[in-house]
Amino acid sequence: MSDYETSYDPAEEGAQMAFDGRMSYGDYLKLDAILRAQKPLSDAHDEMLFIVQHQTSELWMRLAIHELSAARTAIAEDRLQPALKMLARVSRIFEQLNSAWDVLRTMTPSDYTRFRDALGQSSGFQSWQYRLIEFVLGNRNHAMLQPHAHRDDIHTLLAAELETPSLYDEVLRFAARAGIDVPSAVLERDVSKTHLADDGVIAAWREVYENPEANWELYELAEKLVDFEDYFRRWRFNHVTTVERVIGFKRGTGGTGGISYLKRMLAVELFPELWHVRTEL
Repeated sequence: MSDYETSYDPAEEGAQMAFDGRMSYGDYLKLDAILRAQKPLSDAHDEMLFIVQHQTSELWMRLAIHELSAARTAIAEDRLQPALKMLARVSRIFEQLNSAWDVLRTMTPSDYTRFRDALGQSSGFQSWQYRLIEFVLGNRNHAMLQPHAHRDDIHTLLAAELETPSLYDEVLRFAARAGIDVPSAVLERDVSKTHLADDGVIAAWREVYENPEANWELYELAEKLVDFEDYFRRWRFNHVTTVERVIGFKRGTGGTGGISYLKRMLAVELFPELWHVRTEL
């Protein structure tokens, strides 16, 4: 290390070094509150990893909700360009969430068993933010309101989302306004229910994909959705693989079937026609 590196004083270049009465980095980010939020319930070394991984995932999901909600609003208002940017960002968010599984997979079954009992009945499927993301995207299982019945504020938020057109609903409405023939039954459907693949919607996307030059905005939007769902599917797959690697086929702490429950989630299609249309081209 050079003498310059050991004697360098940032104040000589104008860096602020005194923060009495001023906002600091830690103040702005509320780091005291964040860094005090890791409270292991056992003396197991790996419980800190487990807590930090899930807390950071929840922070990324908070940002994903922020971006997805804003993208949906922008599409409903025919402001496609900012929506495309937001959707691209959400894909990168889920890339980060996928990478988090790589860190968690450094925990072995022996490591996990040392603190698993401390979790009680808590389980990732109870994450209300994850559930809100699913609802925003259109996977609307009303039964999944039940784990949140004890929190009126969260239950009300999720129930309200079920009555709101999903991101994909707004995409299809945008396509119809752009002159694509989207079936009226789909446009006027009960948005509280999960949208299922529709032949008429497949035909609509086929029109877009067979002539992308004439439908460039919709073509780009469709590919942004496929890109995002690609990352989302990988996140689900990585979840299954990590759980199987750590606990095998034991039941989850929340009482689900564990691997069997997670594998069912792999079959869920968020934007089904965008995948089915590829067979038609």
